[in-house]
Amino acid sequence: MFDNLTQKLTGIFGRLRRKGRLSEPDVDDVMREVRVALLEADVNLKVAKEFVAHVKEKLVGQEVWESLQPDEMIVKTVHDEIIALLGDEPPRFTWNPSPPTAVLLCGLQGSGKTTSAAKLAVWLGKQGKKAMLAACDTQRPAAITQLEVLGKSIGVPVFSDHESKDPVAIARGAIAEAKRLFLDVVIVDTAGRLQIDEELMNQVRRVYDAVSPTEVLFVADSTTGQEAVNVAQAFDEKLGVTGLIFTKLDGDTRGGAVLSVRAVTGKPVRFIGVSESVDGLEPFQGDRIAQRLLGYGDLMGLVERASEAIDRAEARELEQQARSGKMDFEMMLSNFKMVRKMGSLKAVMKMLPGMSQLPPELTENISEAGLGRIEAMILSMTPQERRNPDILNASRRRRIAAGSGTSVQEINRLVKQLDGMRQQMKLITRMADAARSRRGKKAKRR
Repeated sequence: MFDNLTQKLTGIFGRLRRKGRLSEPDVDDVMREVRVALLEADVNLKVAKEFVAHVKEKLVGQEVWESLQPDEMIVKTVHDEIIALLGDEPPRFTWNPSPPTAVLLCGLQGSGKTTSAAKLAVWLGKQGKKAMLAACDTQRPAAITQLEVLGKSIGVPVFSDHESKDPVAIARGAIAEAKRLFLDVVIVDTAGRLQIDEELMNQVRRVYDAVSPTEVLFVADSTTGQEAVNVAQAFDEKLGVTGLIFTKLDGDTRGGAVLSVRAVTGKPVRFIGVSESVDGLEPFQGDRIAQRLLGYGDLMGLVERASEAIDRAEARELEQQARSGKMDFEMMLSNFKMVRKMGSLKAVMKMLPGMSQLPPELTENISEAGLGRIEAMILSMTPQERRNPDILNASRRRRIAAGSGTSVQEINRLVKQLDGMRQQMKLITRMADAARSRRGKKAKRR
């Protein structure tokens, strides 16, 4: 997710840190590079220009916080502006006071509406809500069967009618059946087209009128780029979209559509599809995405995953480590053991700070076998070396390489990875402390 943009931004700020004291031309050069990185990620031109202008406006004449270096101040300002662009608070789900709540999914054909419907049902189930899926895509017969198969796999009822070509009748029938079964939510999967046409929009509008949804979620393929902006605006004009779902963010996507649609339409991104599995839908949180974009990982997201896969004591320990800003090989080893319980190895590893600074060829080849080699290297260290990596001189590294069946170059890369994680965690802690300090000073002035 956003891998290319993250690599570009971390590269820009990495060069910035090596400069030491910064001049105004340095800042101009940095922001020019940031704008190019955004445009290459397929961010809307107007959005990219406004973003850079806002950052420069905040930086001009702004005093540097005591706990932050000038380069860190730029990173902090960019971080805050990304959060402002993406939205700083996830909106709450709007429930119908008289159940069931109708949630209508709309979008073009191939955007991932049908699979997103099932994923949303799984997410709602975790919130304690009982859902039903309504197969209202009568244009594509395979969509009905697909939804039925998905519903069976997740244990959620599907209301469908293979003989009917009237999506409005099916939608009404689903609402009536959900009431009879005392279900909380009906998720309506509507038809799509390869492009917007009047027939499609009128059909979706009739379904909308039939079920009176409290949530209208526009589903977009994140790989479609700028076209997603125009399509989202068209559906919003017809239906009054309440939120966005972006799919296929686990693939090779530049991610610019996510930034652009949110900025242009003003509609919040509610969920993102991060894997093909039925539980691969995550609530969108702007602050966490901002951290990932700048290479800080997503420590709190990691803690949440851990809390679902491991016991609370282990989860609390992981959170304390994250907040402390400290990391050694003992912690890395224990974290790897937790990682194995938390799903996709590559997805979890990308949530760790510093991973974006590694060469792409290393992160792309993350596997269980690669993790095993890292564990072998760490286990070949003495307890003292694991707790105090700074003592790893050349002779110690040769001994560790020989003991683990690896090379000195691999040991060097591992130490570099740990250093990157340490630096990112320290910066996150300092930025959080600075923000708290500033809020405290404002409160005193009041």
